Amino acid sequence: MMAHRYEQDVLKLAEDGEQAALAKGAKAPPQPHRTVDRVTRILEEVVYKPGVTFAELVRALGAAKSSVHGFMQGLLANGWLYEDQGRYYLGPAVYGLTLASGQIRAGLVTHADLEALHAEGGTAVFLGVQAGDHLVYVAETGSDSVADFEARSNIRRPMLATAGGKALLAAKPPAAREAFLRRKHTDDADLVDAFLDEYDEICRTGVARNVTRRGARFAIAAAVRNRSDEAVAAITLVGPAANLKPREKKLSKVLLHHISAWPKRPVAPREAI
Repeated sequence: MMAHRYEQDVLKLAEDGEQAALAKGAKAPPQPHRTVDRVTRILEEVVYKPGVTFAELVRALGAAKSSVHGFMQGLLANGWLYEDQGRYYLGPAVYGLTLASGQIRAGLVTHADLEALHAEGGTAVFLGVQAGDHLVYVAETGSDSVADFEARSNIRRPMLATAGGKALLAAKPPAAREAFLRRKHTDDADLVDAFLDEYDEICRTGVARNVTRRGARFAIAAAVRNRSDEAVAAITLVGPAANLKPREKKLSKVLLHHISAWPKRPVAPREAI
């Protein structure tokens, strides 16, 4: 009760200060917003205490469990957080923003791995992870002007409209894959049907393909697996179709060779992959 009354007093003082400033013609200073404050506090707690539990977050926020639970569900659904055995870590969407800002952060796969693949394949290389129903690129190397612009201006791509998304989806357990496709069939029936037509070939070769910009751009991708053989990310090679398509068989071999040769590294606590 005391805390609630104090909070009301603080808000009243803030409102009075804002009104006084406006009366004098001055620009009102930024004001706290309870929902935004709580969401940012959750993210800050996870940043500084990776692996924090729900109970610890409730105590840190001093808010009702139901409120914190609602915030957490929204952050999880959009890829800002991910949960592992009751503990919370930053999700892939955060690293997508890092990529969009021009910086690179890699977890399970190192930047040196991406550079080596780029050097041998001679194509742009993107590392992507699933965030909700989208593929989010979290690292890249060797991109050309088109790929670079697309990655930084649109960090979220529909899973079924990308080679990386299709590679990840094909590698999912059957129940998870079927649930995803049922959910998408109403709004994206054409993409679902196209994926189903390609599914057997993706499973046979381990490589998914995608063509964009009226056939001008071509991409191949394969799923990256962790120590438990779970598909946790996708590596995509992308570039002009005239350059990549004639080399598709060789590039697919190079891509699969690199992915299979990468050591199975432990996951860093605050990385999502």
